[in-house]
Amino acid sequence: MKEWFVGMGAAMPQLLELGINLLVALLILIIGWWVSSLLGRWVRRMAQRSPRIDPTIVPMFQTTVVWAVRIFTVIAVLARFGVQTASLIAVLGAAGLAVGLALQGTLQNIAAGIMLLILRPIRTGEYIALSSGNEGTVEEVGLFLTRLVQSDGINITLPNSAVWASTITNYSRNVNRRCDIPVIIHYADDLEAAVTRLEALVKDHPLVEAAPAPVVRAIEYRDNGTVVNIRVWTKAATYWDLRWDLFQQIRRKLAEAGFRPPIPVREIQAPPAADKDKDAAA
Repeated sequence: MKEWFVGMGAAMPQLLELGINLLVALLILIIGWWVSSLLGRWVRRMAQRSPRIDPTIVPMFQTTVVWAVRIFTVIAVLARFGVQTASLIAVLGAAGLAVGLALQGTLQNIAAGIMLLILRPIRTGEYIALSSGNEGTVEEVGLFLTRLVQSDGINITLPNSAVWASTITNYSRNVNRRCDIPVIIHYADDLEAAVTRLEALVKDHPLVEAAPAPVVRAIEYRDNGTVVNIRVWTKAATYWDLRWDLFQQIRRKLAEAGFRPPIPVREIQAPPAADKDKDAAA
């Protein structure tokens, strides 16, 4: 029993040092994690306040800052226990190479995300359509994933590599956007009068841009009438408001002026009487 107490007394300094190291390491870990989250939120707020920083790069930049602080925190904790950090970094580098070979798809997403942020074919708040069939407003371009919000409020999350590999149609990048609306005028109605009324309608519309000037021209003949195309330019942000309003006003204005709706007409001719007699005899 006496030997046990003697052994415990000899081991007490090491146990005390180990306990202090554990406590300090835990404290460093907690503070490092808290500082990383705090710094990440601060970076996001500062980036959002600056008009010269593109909001698209904010999520990826925030994630990079947060995990950089956390990695240094883990290294500091290990160094507290006497781990050689230089050797650890070499081991982590070798392990990272092996993991990178195993996770090539993930690294492709990271590389694609970096290219999306450097070349900026898409930005936060822009409405885009991909050749893969997905479309929506860009909500976030992250380190691995890109998030879109459809017009019906549904979120779509895509790998960055899928976005980068697709043909991107950006509907919001240009300030102005062209709107084309086909209108069918009945053959029995006055085409020139209809064109004049449509020109007056788009000329006075508050959402139509004066330059380029609106154009109203006949472009096609169909079974039920002549197709007149209305071509106007408007702000990209008001494109759908203008399109919906024009469709409603065109129908109402033409009806008020007495223009008939272009209902398809089919002419059915009866066969001659001689043909009827032959059919009956057969």
